Amino acid sequence: MNKTRSITKYFTALEQSEGVGAKVRRSIGSQELRNFTPFLMLDHFSVSPPAGFPDHPHHGQETITYVLDGMIAHEDFTGSRGVLRAGDLQFMTAGKGIVHSEIPVELESGAPAVGLQLWVDLPMHLKDCEPRYRDLLNREIPSVRPKPGLEVRVVSGESYSVKSMSELAYTPVHFYHFITRKPDTAFEQYFPSSFNVFMYVLKGSVMVNGRTFAQYSSVFFNTDGSHVEGSSTSEEAEFVLVGGEILRQPVLQYGPFVETSKLKMYEVLENYQSSTNGFERAQDWSSSIAHGVVYGDVEKIESNK
Repeated sequence: MNKTRSITKYFTALEQSEGVGAKVRRSIGSQELRNFTPFLMLDHFSVSPPAGFPDHPHHGQETITYVLDGMIAHEDFTGSRGVLRAGDLQFMTAGKGIVHSEIPVELESGAPAVGLQLWVDLPMHLKDCEPRYRDLLNREIPSVRPKPGLEVRVVSGESYSVKSMSELAYTPVHFYHFITRKPDTAFEQYFPSSFNVFMYVLKGSVMVNGRTFAQYSSVFFNTDGSHVEGSSTSEEAEFVLVGGEILRQPVLQYGPFVETSKLKMYEVLENYQSSTNGFERAQDWSSSIAHGVVYGDVEKIESNK
């Protein structure tokens, strides 16, 4: 089935407040689209100190954080800590439970931390797995330039015969960052038929299936084709194309907790409140970064990973 995927839905992600003083443009997880299996949320964030995402829990999901500009420090109750720079990614599996903090580094330039955070559902049999982190540094991400004016950063998956370093999430996810540097630059990207696929426009504008989508557009595709294709319509454009394996299971979400039934959700909430069954380390834990991180702290944080 070598045909292009048709579009099922599209809209512009509107800015809203989230965390402590942070601004995000939410597409998946908004009133426009509650979820798009396996994806639960997509936030395009811009966070300037002292705003951030201080100590908070997760269960039953994975998060993928892609820093586009600035720096973000992170720390969790397992002792994991570090700093993500522009071009770096982090794949976090919350599994049965984790509490962590994500705080932008205060830079001398005053520039905010900008990036994408994607929440991905875990298959039912993995919701109680042990938490884990995998960082993917900018230099570890292969890129391909298949034609003049087109570059693809292959975060996860394969694009124009270039493969990513490895699969970094339990739920199979393919993640590509497309960059075009002149108008009318054509592109195409193939996905497995078992994947849901969406596009988010970071910069400029892109034409897909005869329709032009401007900055902050979120475009969702049907599973009726083998690939997505289109072309840039602005001098420069950047967008991500992301696909994930469809999970045929119920989705029950209560904030950062994700389960498949009310009974399981009650159990998770009780575990968190009583600091048991995965949340033992949450009792009396607080991160060292929740109240802010200055650039001079970065070396210290990284040396104590």
